[in-house]
Amino acid sequence: MSPEAFARYAQEQHLPFVTQLPGLRRLVINQVLPDPNGPPPAFDAIAEDWFDDLAAMGAAFASPEGQAVLADDPNFPDMTRLQLLVVEEAEIPLSTGTATSSIG
Repeated sequence: MSPEAFARYAQEQHLPFVTQLPGLRRLVINQVLPDPNGPPPAFDAIAEDWFDDLAAMGAAFASPEGQAVLADDPNFPDMTRLQLLVVEEAEIPLSTGTATSSIG
């Protein structure tokens, strides 16, 4: 499937299922852009489905809405390359001072 067909299917078919997940707090779709100096990207997009915790995520995908999402998954991503990453975010405070650089 071309990147354009992937994006179209995701937007028109898949995301309407995802947005119905119970307990979903935030949904972010990151379209992967090509690096002009590197090889083609390995993925077309990275989706961030935000839940309060692992239990909420598990309940969401066990629900009828979650089962609809999972049933649609084989219709568009290459399931042999699909990776699911469950993460815990740690926000790093940035310095409020003026940074100096020795590059130059």
